Amino acid sequence: MAVSSSPIDLSAALVLQPVAALDWLVILPVVWCMGIGAVLLMIRHKGWLQPLIAVSALFVLVLLDAALLWHVADNGPVTMVMGRWLPPFGIAFTVDLTGALFALAAAVVALVGAVAAIDDINASGRRYGFYPFLMLLMTGVSGAFLTGDIFNLYVWFEVLLISSFGLIVLGSEREQIDGAVKYGFLNLVATTLFLITTGYLYGIFGTLNMADIAQKAPGLQMTAPLVTLTALYILAFAMKAAAFPVNFWLPASYHTPRVVVSALFAGLLTKVGIYALIRISVMLFPAEREQLSAVLALVAVLTMLTGALGALAQTDTRRLLGYLVISGIGAMLAGIALGGPDAIGGTIFYALHSMLVMTALYLAAGLAARLGGGFSLESLGGLYRARPLFAALSLMLFFSVSGLPPFSGFWPKVMLVRAALDGSSWWLAAALLLTGFLTMIATGRVFLLAYWRPAREDGAFQTENLPAAALLPLMVLTVLSVLIGLFPETLLGLAQNAAATLNEPSAYIKSVFPMGSAP
Repeated sequence: MAVSSSPIDLSAALVLQPVAALDWLVILPVVWCMGIGAVLLMIRHKGWLQPLIAVSALFVLVLLDAALLWHVADNGPVTMVMGRWLPPFGIAFTVDLTGALFALAAAVVALVGAVAAIDDINASGRRYGFYPFLMLLMTGVSGAFLTGDIFNLYVWFEVLLISSFGLIVLGSEREQIDGAVKYGFLNLVATTLFLITTGYLYGIFGTLNMADIAQKAPGLQMTAPLVTLTALYILAFAMKAAAFPVNFWLPASYHTPRVVVSALFAGLLTKVGIYALIRISVMLFPAEREQLSAVLALVAVLTMLTGALGALAQTDTRRLLGYLVISGIGAMLAGIALGGPDAIGGTIFYALHSMLVMTALYLAAGLAARLGGGFSLESLGGLYRARPLFAALSLMLFFSVSGLPPFSGFWPKVMLVRAALDGSSWWLAAALLLTGFLTMIATGRVFLLAYWRPAREDGAFQTENLPAAALLPLMVLTVLSVLIGLFPETLLGLAQNAAATLNEPSAYIKSVFPMGSAP
């Protein structure tokens, strides 16, 4: 059954009604990924066929998510209820602009990752399930972005966690197992805390529907420990997002799997944690977020500086990029700490930019290692002279992640700095600018040593041309970063409207309860 934002008769809603065609888009991305994953699992021994099916399926997923974004942008939040159980009793999938934007960006990342995997994942990796795990990962990611139920959000976190375990150990090398243990331990702790807190929430509210919680929370502020509840959720999702001080698992694990797996993780996993933080702290418990804003701001600054300084200290390009992921998480946390439509819009814009650019940077690091014989800055060199196009693409990505114009990283940084200054948080604005400066130094150091410096005479350097499957994903993501930087108006407007819906969720609530408050 579908429930849209338009008024309907409650008696009619108790009977199964024909569902509008576009309303099926709410659940279709999850069903599509799950079904394709099952098909790929059944043909796992046909390695030549799996990339063709996966890439085609993910291209369709991009179209589905684009259509969903258009539908939500045109009609407002849309809800689909499973079966005859109306909210708040049944499981509801509710999509607003925030969820639709994140889902589309995730689909683009998965598509380019699947294309890059044609070259990066060998026959053994295909046989042991790279593409089925990728589709299962997208099932969990899509479900997390599209669900309107907190326990359902926990379920999708579990799905993406299980699939990420499968991806990180693909190859069964000792380093991968070590990385998987570090990755898995803290993520399992975070998931357990998430589940315990959700039980606590149900004991307070008697519901798990997000719209129902959003309309009930203001009336319980004086009688229920909502600040404690919000703090527990923030801690759980901060672990997922790799925020300070629970971020040590990311640089210890993201450099261990295949490069394309690291790229997918950098683009997707921590951003699901950020999305959950936005959803819980901004839409459900805004007053409690306000009370915790000073703590969140301090964590944001420490996360940004930890990431930027950690990147400066690295000589391994993959470890360096892991710290840049952490630094970006800190910038997004700064927007959440500030609150308000401008700051939250900046966080959403920054998250979408980071999903694309961090994925591209990991792919670029893999190609640089392939050309130069390793990931160490001590051994790399001569990439600019040998591959000027590849060097130009990498330099544009370095500018983008540093927040320089005219690339996608510039505009969200401007939005966040302006929101900080408008809120008299000059020290937070200074931390954002300082982090961008340190990031520019770290990435500039990579370019000078790995690209501009002449190649070592004793180094191993590949002279063969890069295959299209390796270079095309990098080109697509770089072009997207440039286009967003040159023409930011559309994404900027969508991010600001998404933030406005989160800060004033009446349209979201009305899509779930078109006749008014929940019973």
